[in-house]
Amino acid sequence: MLTDSRPPANFTPEQLRFPSSAGFTVRADFSGGEVSSDFGAMLLAGVDKRIGLLDRLSDAVVDSRHPSYITHSMRDLLTQRVFQIASGYEDGNDANSLRRDPLFKLAAGRAPLDADNPLASGATFSRLEGALRRRDIYCLARALVLQFIAAYSTTPTSITLDLDHTDDATYGQQELSLYCHHYGHHCYLPLLIFEANSGALLTAVLRPGKRPYGAENAMIMKRVLGLLRQHWPDTHILLRGDSHFSSPELMSLIIADGNADFLFGLGRNPVLTRNAEGLMRNARGHLALRQSLADQGLAPAVAAVRLFGEFDYAARSWPQAFRVVLKAEVLPGSPGLPAKDNPRFVVTSLHRPTPSTLYQQDYCARAQAENLIKQVKIDLKSDRTSASSFLANFARLLLTASAYVLHQQLRVIGLKNTSLATAQPKTVILSLFRIAARVRQYKDRVLLKLSSACPVKELLAQICRNLHPMNGRRVMSASP
Repeated sequence: MLTDSRPPANFTPEQLRFPSSAGFTVRADFSGGEVSSDFGAMLLAGVDKRIGLLDRLSDAVVDSRHPSYITHSMRDLLTQRVFQIASGYEDGNDANSLRRDPLFKLAAGRAPLDADNPLASGATFSRLEGALRRRDIYCLARALVLQFIAAYSTTPTSITLDLDHTDDATYGQQELSLYCHHYGHHCYLPLLIFEANSGALLTAVLRPGKRPYGAENAMIMKRVLGLLRQHWPDTHILLRGDSHFSSPELMSLIIADGNADFLFGLGRNPVLTRNAEGLMRNARGHLALRQSLADQGLAPAVAAVRLFGEFDYAARSWPQAFRVVLKAEVLPGSPGLPAKDNPRFVVTSLHRPTPSTLYQQDYCARAQAENLIKQVKIDLKSDRTSASSFLANFARLLLTASAYVLHQQLRVIGLKNTSLATAQPKTVILSLFRIAARVRQYKDRVLLKLSSACPVKELLAQICRNLHPMNGRRVMSASP
């Protein structure tokens, strides 16, 4: 039976009741008009206008849809999805409740209050992810590398690239989801590549949940280095990673480049242990002496003893012998237990840094990549890879990587010289993105009305000045 769902003429909006306060009865209703609580979409639009990320992403995808059935262009779809992920809405189904949000519509280039022109729904994004092919995925990953290159106004003298894998837990029938003994569950093991100094993300590669082989790492890096060399033939490139990157294939690739070096962790084996024994013996002696002095009250208690040394070493499969730096560390034992040896090794093609500098400053600095991975994985939820298709999950990872690029560039361009210049995406979302604005649309302009008591009004003003230099032209205003 059909019923008329229109409210009666004397309809009164439903009220929310709250306890009385300061002698006033407190009520609320939903008649406030067009208000959005996602002002951050406008900041993301400002960043993208400066760097052109969404243009590169949309140019990378071949739109195979029939023109007669297209309501949303490829650029509109990618813009909406990336902006929503960057704003903390990581699931495609979030689009169902956000497709009429005036600020997301405005950020995507649509009239904010045009009720007949909503953004795409969650089902549209599900179809988009399922329709992407291998070439589209490859071109999207390539576009991120080109975006990284374009962020430099001048050719850098040198860059350091940090490579690392992370687990992406899977719980259903995702294609190529495999059990990983190291993590103890079924997962993917995506590879992420960051530039160490800026924290910029070059690209991300979704992988099956198994340990990567050297040939696979070399294949990925050959393509990345090839793109970098097309634009920066004279830039020195240092690749840095943990022990599962110390493979002969990757070493040979870097040496063949001629202007690149590597610094990788190196797993222990009997030969390395024998070469380290002399320095380890010295470390044990230092620890015993210092503990004896501490027991007599002549010196403070010691937490560990670390000595550094080096030697040349060549595994049977390596193309040549390389410099191996040893950290000979001995940890004091618990009462009644002996001291514990903790030797660590790194292998490198670098010659100049001293062993202690190479290990403590150059190699240990790669731990920052783990913090950057947390921003992609935890703050922006890159592990929302629940589609059954591997390529669809790959696309989700790349879209999340694109959202990270917007956040990183927002820090570099919009938040420079502010209190949030080094803030993580989650902090930026909570501090700047969840701000309500009333939207008013006129014939020739849009006015956003923010709260007069907005606690970050000065910060927002500084961000807008950084993102939108006037250059003699008017820009969209956001008035408190």
